[in-house]
Amino acid sequence: MVTRFLADTATLTGRSMKHVTRSPDTIITTAVMPIAIMLLFVYVFGGAIDTGPEAASGSYVDYMLPGVLLITVAMGVSYTAFRLFTDVQGGIFDRFDSMPIARSSALWAHVLTSLAANLTSLVLVVGVALLMGFQTGAGGLDWLAVAGVLVLFTLALTWVAVVAGLSARTVEGASVFSYPLIFLPFVSSAFVPTTSMPGPVRWFAENQPVTSIVDTVRALFAGRPVDGSTWTALAWCVGILVLAHAFAMVTYRRKSA
Repeated sequence: MVTRFLADTATLTGRSMKHVTRSPDTIITTAVMPIAIMLLFVYVFGGAIDTGPEAASGSYVDYMLPGVLLITVAMGVSYTAFRLFTDVQGGIFDRFDSMPIARSSALWAHVLTSLAANLTSLVLVVGVALLMGFQTGAGGLDWLAVAGVLVLFTLALTWVAVVAGLSARTVEGASVFSYPLIFLPFVSSAFVPTTSMPGPVRWFAENQPVTSIVDTVRALFAGRPVDGSTWTALAWCVGILVLAHAFAMVTYRRKSA
């Protein structure tokens, strides 16, 4: 059973990856907007933003890169919802249901394709950040930890995208879910310290998932010891992943019934 699931997932992932490689503009588009945000904030707003002692020894790009990476993922998963919606509307899933394949392999194929595409976009964004002067004190294990957090975050948001792609009735509805996800980093510690925000906004910023994830990635990039925010970040990512996966499977079963 497991062997069959893995084989079916590999085959369908190959099919999904072909769509991405034949349309590389989706990856480029996903990376262009975060890069534009970096350029805007670093070279236009960066000089007027006080990030406090946390960025005293580095440039503003060091401070804001973690938030930009999360925006990159949030933008990338919207294409996952779009591709999944297109498959559903095109009747591909109806054909899959009539074939002797593992039912969930079709969803996992889209998830793994999303992971590969988003990781490519993240590498492009980090590359541009390095050209802009990004400096890091992270060692090899720190970079692996950053990659692990971003992979977990990408998987969590991708399963949210799966729910959106299965539930949407229009192509616009399949991708509009990502707008709040893109907005969340702007109301977090991604671009300015939360201490500079008014009371209610500060409370929201400090207790929403993006802040703990950004603080964790920022600490890892700086080579600092991680603190309690790391466990909070992991709890948010795992919690979202588990709930989104459960909702996605329930939604898929209802559509296949």
